[in-house]
Amino acid sequence: MNTLIQDDQLYDIAIVGMAGRFPQSRTIEEFWHNLRNGVESITFFSDEELIAAGVAPELIHNPHYVKAGAVLEDVELFDAAFFGFNPKEAAFIDPQHRLFLECTWETLERAGYAVDQYEGRIGVYAGSNLNSYLLFHLYTNPELVDSFGGFQTRLANDKDFLATRVSYKLNLHGPSINIQTACSTSLVAVHMACQSLLNQECDMALAGGSSIQLPQKAGYLYQEGMIFSPDGHCRAFDAEAQGTLGSSGAGVVLLKRLGDALADGDQIHAVIKGSAINNDGAAKVGFTAPSVNGQVSVILEAQSMAQIDPATITYIETHGSGTPLGDQIEMAALTQAFQSVEEPTGYCAIGSLKTNIGHLDAAAGVGSLIKTVLSLQHHIIPPSLNFTQPNPAIDFANSPFYVNTTPSEWHADHTPRRAGVSSFGMGGTNAHVIVEEAPDCMPSSSSRSQQVLVLSARTDTALETMTDQLVDHLKQHPEQSLADIAYTSQVGRKRFAHRRMLVCRDRDDALATLEQRHPQRVLTSVRETTNRPVVFLFSGLGDQYLNMSRGLYHAEPVFREWVDRCAIALQRHVGLDIRDVVFVGDFTETRPSEAAAQKPDLRAMLRSRANGEDAATQKLHQTYLAQPILFTIEYALAQLWMSWGVQPECGKGLPQHSSRISLSSKVSDRPTD
Repeated sequence: MNTLIQDDQLYDIAIVGMAGRFPQSRTIEEFWHNLRNGVESITFFSDEELIAAGVAPELIHNPHYVKAGAVLEDVELFDAAFFGFNPKEAAFIDPQHRLFLECTWETLERAGYAVDQYEGRIGVYAGSNLNSYLLFHLYTNPELVDSFGGFQTRLANDKDFLATRVSYKLNLHGPSINIQTACSTSLVAVHMACQSLLNQECDMALAGGSSIQLPQKAGYLYQEGMIFSPDGHCRAFDAEAQGTLGSSGAGVVLLKRLGDALADGDQIHAVIKGSAINNDGAAKVGFTAPSVNGQVSVILEAQSMAQIDPATITYIETHGSGTPLGDQIEMAALTQAFQSVEEPTGYCAIGSLKTNIGHLDAAAGVGSLIKTVLSLQHHIIPPSLNFTQPNPAIDFANSPFYVNTTPSEWHADHTPRRAGVSSFGMGGTNAHVIVEEAPDCMPSSSSRSQQVLVLSARTDTALETMTDQLVDHLKQHPEQSLADIAYTSQVGRKRFAHRRMLVCRDRDDALATLEQRHPQRVLTSVRETTNRPVVFLFSGLGDQYLNMSRGLYHAEPVFREWVDRCAIALQRHVGLDIRDVVFVGDFTETRPSEAAAQKPDLRAMLRSRANGEDAATQKLHQTYLAQPILFTIEYALAQLWMSWGVQPECGKGLPQHSSRISLSSKVSDRPTD
């Protein structure tokens, strides 16, 4: 694995994990599919649906009522027991908090980190929206709130406890900070997490936001001059743009210093080269209005922090709210920030996630960041929707920018692919992040001929689901090393009581065996997650046989070293090399054909081999040789297990191997356990 970084990468932050839930997208894979294919994830409701959801009939028949929304499926569902909540407590928690907690867990899982095995500090930086669940659900039933208690209701719903609840439930010890800057909340959280990493306050950081609008099936009243669209569509930068619409979702990224991520062999999705935040101050027409100067300043500062030429940025994921004034100001600011670029006009694509899923409010920035990272990974710029002709107040022809309206291959020339991501909060807090595609890393080194895949879950049904998910992952990612997958399954997952394991040769073997749930090879059991002491027991005479542990001797350097050391030490006592007794010849398992067996030289070789095996077998059963040979094999095997981290409660006097292989490094050729 390439662990060297250049001077201009010293302040780079790696994105090593991400997860999200968005309208019509339960996973980031579904999210990318919809983005890539230009899906507008907006739902238009019938009158019957709205009435069933509790919308007043007079509102439904109001000509300005827009019967559209971005629906996030299953917001009412939550695995309370998994996170240690009782049912009543879970029912009172803001769904934004519940969803964010689930996404943080998934992000760590995707990154391959089990927090109870990670020795560093993990921080949390996050924010959420106004709690509509508390206002429109809990407070409509005061008797229910009284039964739970006012203080407990506050703990379950206040914005102050979003990040700290994650730290408490996942046992994280880094800074846990709630960020609240309206629409720019989650991108500001990303910036603050980057600063925390650079200041060595934590070793990894979770950053993002959560936004859920309730009730889900409800439209909104259009008001001219406000930010919401009159027809349920967002037309960012278009001549017909009249606003956006509210949406629900959550997104989380896991950040780590680039040097550490490279050294640990993490999967790096993209690199944050620089970020900046500021506020417009009073230099604008009103509190909710954007400011050209504020946006220009934050973009230039982020570019300066990234130490890159702006001309190398070929995509901007804009705030793109689709309001006539907002779009005009944003493009004026971008054009001014890029005025030093000498490239021809129209070289940098722009897009807006809001045209796909509406405005995620506190989660908008991280949603845009995840979209951009996925675009970098796939080398495709997805289309920005609902764009027909440009806003006449925007001079695209004399700017570096154009609205990308089709899935476009993202070309790279002499520099890595780079993008900017903007998020501007109502009230004036602006954020901008410069993102670069992940660096090329050295492929994983070769590994053993057999791999151990392990799974664990809280319930048997969850274990079956995980097995199916592993099968799907193996099918969808043939490019991934099976050794890497096996390693992550062992050290990057929390250990639960319901367990399953498989020893397999390769991907095809793993797929066929897991799909069939072969009972003799796919071993399943229930074991409580307790600290189980290990004792090494050494067998006595009678268990020896020719060529025992020969495979280990050839495959495992630690085992071979200790066998060799014992053999050398014993030679002066027994008068021969015990390796010549236990390991006879160097023959393959393939038997010769009958025709080949007729050749005199081969027959002689086979007779010689048989005679040698007979003589070795006779020696092997002589006590003065059998005892030291058994001791050597068992002692070397114990050293091998200890090099893998298995320490016996008894027999601690065994000397430690000086070059023990560490399981703390994510390198695929580490031994399986």
